[in-house]
Amino acid sequence: MAALTATALCIGWIWTRADAVSPTALPSGNPGLRTVSPSVKPTPTPPPQGKVLGTQLVAANKDSMPIMGSAWSETGASRIGLYGGAAVWLTVHENYNGDADWGNVVAFGQLTPTVKVTSTPAGLKSAATQAGSRAIIGLYGEGAKISATTHKAITVDGHPGHEITTRVAVSAPKLTETFSTVLIAVVDRGDGTAAVSIGDIAGSTPTWIQVWRTKVSQIKINR
Repeated sequence: MAALTATALCIGWIWTRADAVSPTALPSGNPGLRTVSPSVKPTPTPPPQGKVLGTQLVAANKDSMPIMGSAWSETGASRIGLYGGAAVWLTVHENYNGDADWGNVVAFGQLTPTVKVTSTPAGLKSAATQAGSRAIIGLYGEGAKISATTHKAITVDGHPGHEITTRVAVSAPKLTETFSTVLIAVVDRGDGTAAVSIGDIAGSTPTWIQVWRTKVSQIKINR
């Protein structure tokens, strides 16, 4: 992304019909009921996913953000750790090591539901920090080295938010890049959740940073 392309199931049955709770007599002489293990076990419901629709990144909750440009293509957002998100990718170094591409990625979605957002400057800063930590670990691993981190308050679509930028050191064989810039924007949705955009921009392509900021300013919150 400037890393390679690549976060309990509970079922409740509610019976309301009278005959569903009425006792039923078993036939006399019944030898007992045998427990049968089902051959197919239930699996957890997968989290919702966003998608790229035309020129928009559309989150699962219908929040939207314009894509970065026509040269960017849809890619997976799973490594960035956003909930119900979608992502776009731009190759910067094709087949740089004979096996993979290196490029830029921008994702848009939400924080996972377990993260409750407090509608205060400190709360939004904390939410942005958590979103950025998840993304950096997903893209670069827990040993990532960051520097030159900046914070600032933002307002998007009439909603308060917080932006973080930071540099992540890059060291990969046959790659000329020495760092990537990771960009995090969190926008308060006013309901305890937040819209989130993550950008991961190769150090050799800094012009995309301002493009990302412009697209973030055009985020629309689904009311």
